Amino acid sequence: MFTIAPSVLSADFANLGAEVTSVIGAGADWIHFDVMDNHYVPNLTMGPAIAKAIKPYCVTTNGSSVPLDVHLMVQPVDELAVAFAKAGADLITFHPDAERHVDRTLQVIKDQGCKAGLVFNPAVPLDGLEWVLDKIDIILLMSVNPGFGGQSFIDSTYRKIEKAKRLIEDSGRDIRLEVDGGIKPSNIALVANAGADTFVAGSAIFDQPDYKAVIDDMRSRLAMC
Repeated sequence: MFTIAPSVLSADFANLGAEVTSVIGAGADWIHFDVMDNHYVPNLTMGPAIAKAIKPYCVTTNGSSVPLDVHLMVQPVDELAVAFAKAGADLITFHPDAERHVDRTLQVIKDQGCKAGLVFNPAVPLDGLEWVLDKIDIILLMSVNPGFGGQSFIDSTYRKIEKAKRLIEDSGRDIRLEVDGGIKPSNIALVANAGADTFVAGSAIFDQPDYKAVIDDMRSRLAMC
């Protein structure tokens, strides 16, 4: 099953609750929440207080919960992971090169009742991933260099998606394969055909006047995969 996760990094921050409601009403499956610390990446974004504030809006019109997918681009990780779990995160991913003891940090996240995952920047290999596949629920591949929205998809990511997909299949585990950066209707099918099942899109959705039209377009293209 394909999952579309709009990134609120590209939303209107002055109306963030309303933006979350609108994009869920337009068909979003998850809400993606990018956390940058101006240390691990060259930008400063949102903290646990904002995650807590938008969590009540992460519901469908019939009251079903919509997962809050928190991507930590921070260093160190553990303390903020716990803070975001308490703020309402459902999934928390982090970069293995940002934390010395990856296995322990994964357990810290799981101990908070959240699903846990690892994120790999464009130039970071998947080395070491096989040793923690039994502890992760999601792999997130960055298809742009993290820090800013609106960047173009890096084509070498397709090969990386294929490699990650093979690792998941060989493990026999139920692990989501998420891709973030430069995702738009024109390339989402290519990303899916490479092996991804979860797609983060920021400016491709929030920069358009009709969120539903964009998400519907993405789904129609995914339906042909």
